Amino acid sequence: MKTATPFLTILLLPLLAALHAATPPPPNFIFILGEGHGWSSTSVQMDDAVPASKSSFIRTPNLEKLAAGGMRFANFYAPSPRCTPSRAAIFTGKSPAQLHMTFINEGKRDSGTNPNGRVITPSASMELPTGETVFAEVLKRAGYATAHFGKWHLGRANPREHGFDENDGANGNGGPDNVANPHPKQLYAMTESGLDFMTRQVKAGKPFYLQLDHYASRQGGDARPETMAIVKSWGGPLPERELAEAAADLDLDIAFGRVLKKIDELGIATNTYVIFTTDHGTPGRNPPLAGGKGTVSEGGLRVPFIIRGPGIQANACSHVRLCGADLFPTIAELARVAEPPPKGVEGGSFAAVLTHGGKGTVQRPREEFVVHFPHYDKDALGPASAIYLEDFKLIRCYETGALELFNLAKDPGERRDLAREMPDKVKEMNQRLTEYLLAVNAQMPKPNPNYDPGKPSETMRERGGKGRRSNR
Repeated sequence: MKTATPFLTILLLPLLAALHAATPPPPNFIFILGEGHGWSSTSVQMDDAVPASKSSFIRTPNLEKLAAGGMRFANFYAPSPRCTPSRAAIFTGKSPAQLHMTFINEGKRDSGTNPNGRVITPSASMELPTGETVFAEVLKRAGYATAHFGKWHLGRANPREHGFDENDGANGNGGPDNVANPHPKQLYAMTESGLDFMTRQVKAGKPFYLQLDHYASRQGGDARPETMAIVKSWGGPLPERELAEAAADLDLDIAFGRVLKKIDELGIATNTYVIFTTDHGTPGRNPPLAGGKGTVSEGGLRVPFIIRGPGIQANACSHVRLCGADLFPTIAELARVAEPPPKGVEGGSFAAVLTHGGKGTVQRPREEFVVHFPHYDKDALGPASAIYLEDFKLIRCYETGALELFNLAKDPGERRDLAREMPDKVKEMNQRLTEYLLAVNAQMPKPNPNYDPGKPSETMRERGGKGRRSNR
């Protein structure tokens, strides 16, 4: 037997080599998370059937390049109309309702409560529990190098506690310098950190996951003087606000272009997934959708999503509905992770949709998709929840108990309430919503015993918000 072992080894060598060659190396991931970029706020037409699903004045040529080489989704939904809840759901695959992370803490008056509101809103957790599994931890255990640079906004714990060995801190809206506007300094700083990280991992022969999270820049955000000059050279009478937005978004696009260029320089384009999306809609304006940031209207929730990578059809547009919680199981499957998903993950993998030309379905534990936002914010409706099922969307308003029903396939602008015409559908979806909220132990608004209808109330307009009806 001792003399036969080397002989058998020699015979098996070609087979082992063939098996090794047939198994591709683990793919890399680069995830760019924008801040408050709505469905129609880039120059990429997100829905091939809706010309208005791109901006009329923003130019983002590098995002266009990404879309030309990959797939865009016309129906991708942020888990919440606010940043912290959305980010928590993206990282964990669990809804803000289950995590009890349904609002934000910006240290401002906008705290999610109303002194004389009809309901008392629940207190939301502001810290991502270290006991929750983040997909960076799963990738790290599978041999990946992981990094996060930019806006964290998930509490005070360093991203290292959640699997990101390389990071620039637990940054909030102010960035590492804690300033009023981190742009454009931090935009380019995080990009350079990301390029360095990529280069080192490729040199070491190690698969990597890199996430770059941008800071808010569209509302009066600063842009580099040279970028502002480029926008002005386009000509046309852009109002000052749109000029600032266009310049801020062009800076973002230029920084993203550096990432795409580095991918090509490193020779890893064929084995790297590149993802762009955002955490919620733009404040106030998301035409042709109603509402925006801080509302459960389509303008607050439907956002851009573009992905390029191995096996993904170029210049494709999918109409399969996805949500932020789907990213965890999808990235895990694409990375060929053997570890089972954590208990309570609500998202489903859309890896098969990516490799089948954007067609197919996503298998989630529940058929419906729910956005639970039980807080006063920028919506005249006040605290609300929305449930999506097939083509329909139902909104429950907690102040009045009112229920609104829309057919998004026919009415994406949510202009025609079908609740009176379709009482059975309303009953079905409202029951599903109740069952879901009970199943995840969601925190709910409660009647305010001190509510005085004759007392002046702090309205959403007084707090700087715009109601969804005002956008119709």
